[in-house]
Amino acid sequence: MHIVVLIKQVPEIALIKVNEAANEVETPQGPGVVNPFDEYAVEEALRLKERIGGTVSVVTVGDSKAESALRECLALGVDNAYLINDDIFVGSDSQAIGRILAAAITKIGDVDMVIGGKQAVDSDSSQVPAAVAAHLDQPQVLFVKKFDSVENGAVVAHRTTEDGYDVVETALPAVFSVVKEINEPRLPSLKGKMAAKKKQITAWTGADIGIDASAVGTNSRSTTTKVAPPPPRPQGEFIEGDSPEAIVDALFQKLRDDQVI
Repeated sequence: MHIVVLIKQVPEIALIKVNEAANEVETPQGPGVVNPFDEYAVEEALRLKERIGGTVSVVTVGDSKAESALRECLALGVDNAYLINDDIFVGSDSQAIGRILAAAITKIGDVDMVIGGKQAVDSDSSQVPAAVAAHLDQPQVLFVKKFDSVENGAVVAHRTTEDGYDVVETALPAVFSVVKEINEPRLPSLKGKMAAKKKQITAWTGADIGIDASAVGTNSRSTTTKVAPPPPRPQGEFIEGDSPEAIVDALFQKLRDDQVI
């Protein structure tokens, strides 16, 4: 069993600023951190490895600073790390990133499962795992909260829905994304951190994985037209009454007047 985990190095969200005049997001200097949702994907891959055996690899698209995120994963017990780095990738949208990652996974070869976090905290698009599945032409099961079984070339998983969850079975190879309810990520040991410093990270360019500039980077199909901070939350309103029943009646009438119900 070979499991590849998609990770992304993201900036510390609290330090991000929005420059409306320049129509751009200003990210802080520094290496950033592993996308928090991807930490659950790494943890689940390691748990599956401990349960059924196999190999866990991590792959990311980024510049040399992303090596720190890969080494964080190696420190946890990941076997292999791949950095896909090329100037032609700068400015790639989510669909382009999916194309790049799929090409890298194809080059890695013999991959049974691809797992990613449900979304990245900087873009919040939730598009990359699905895009990877599309470019690999493989089944996808997104927002997984539990893997029931992984055996005999098939996976049974609980997929989160608005009303609860669906039990889904799919053949392998396949692509999955996971939600944070799936596990509690472990912390690296000192021994793991020391070992991670010595491990080799495989670095590939676009040419190495068969990707040119025609559909990535500035040639991505989507563009950002406007950047702005989220609007401030409107002030709340207190519903008062002489009794709990009166408060409920007033709230119900308010919701009806506002056409909420």
